[in-house]
Amino acid sequence: MFKGSIVALVTPFDKDCDIDESSIRKLIKFHKENGTNGILVIGCTGESFTIEDDERERIIQIAREEVEDGMYLIAGTGASSTKLTVERTRRAWELGVDGVLVITPFGNKPSQEAHYEHYKAVSEVGVPIILYNVPSRTGTNLVPETVARLSEIQNIVAIKEASGNLDQVTKIKSICGITVLSGDDALTLPMLSIGGMGVISTCANIVPRDMSDMVKSFSAGDFKKARELHLKMFPLIKALFLEGNPVPLKAAMEMMGLIEGNLRPPLRKIGERNLEILKNEIKEYGLV
Repeated sequence: MFKGSIVALVTPFDKDCDIDESSIRKLIKFHKENGTNGILVIGCTGESFTIEDDERERIIQIAREEVEDGMYLIAGTGASSTKLTVERTRRAWELGVDGVLVITPFGNKPSQEAHYEHYKAVSEVGVPIILYNVPSRTGTNLVPETVARLSEIQNIVAIKEASGNLDQVTKIKSICGITVLSGDDALTLPMLSIGGMGVISTCANIVPRDMSDMVKSFSAGDFKKARELHLKMFPLIKALFLEGNPVPLKAAMEMMGLIEGNLRPPLRKIGERNLEILKNEIKEYGLV
């Protein structure tokens, strides 16, 4: 159901750290013009951990107004609490999203059986669900056997795999038919080669056309072009993760004039040494 290049959109803030609604609209227009297949709002790149529920609803409303036919609109709705995840998922569905991204509960380290019951409860809302496995943020790993069990639930349709473990992705593809989306820009091309269908991308915030073209080229069998684009983006991708995402990304977007680079505490602007490395990569890529 979901495939291609889906951007994990940043949440732009004004100088007072309030939601910058006009910049959200501008960014979505930027992606419509540059080949992005879908928009994810309120994911980790969108600083979801600091977004209040009334702000979440407003962001979804704005995105729904701007995202056109032919593009997916996905909202991050995960929480440490199953009850809150269900509530957020139901509200996002009512606001017209095409699907939700549900991160594994963070902080409380559920067992695999607890993960299964958590997602089963969320699935009862009826919205298409993308599982989100990112152990570096949550402290737990959603193992392939649990993913396979969850894939048997009708509206659990995909997984964003950000474990950084290609063996795990291979195991998932070998035991079930769930759609795999890369959650790691640097591993997107390898994931495509073992059956992935696309990416939910950080890097696409600043190079949407190249990320989209890489996925499309691979799907069309033009592996040479896909490889060239992967190698072109690779140094930039690494620079975007010199510090916790989206700190370097927002700095890059500010350099490009896309947004003000404001972050909500406890996040702070990128350090000077890393900023210089990032500036060099942005210039080398030709983005400024």
